[in-house]
Amino acid sequence: MQVEQMRMDGNAAAGALREIFSQEMTVAAATCTGCGVEHEIGALLDYGHAMGIVLRCPGCNTAMLRLSRTPAWVYLDTSGISYLKVPSVS
Repeated sequence: MQVEQMRMDGNAAAGALREIFSQEMTVAAATCTGCGVEHEIGALLDYGHAMGIVLRCPGCNTAMLRLSRTPAWVYLDTSGISYLKVPSVS
């Protein structure tokens, strides 16, 4: 099979993404880009305020996840996470 025959747009991943992001995310494990240590999302330090949420690594204080909302969109920045593991639903 040629690469062009295997390629689809991002809509093909809708089902898998819906499954992942409907999970209880506080038990997901995130690896910090700053120190390389893995923590459950629920163990990160939450610096939430009116503008949004910033979850920081408890070890090195790297901002691992940022979330903010507008009336039309939810913005999610995970640039402080090098790897995210979400438990699979069986």
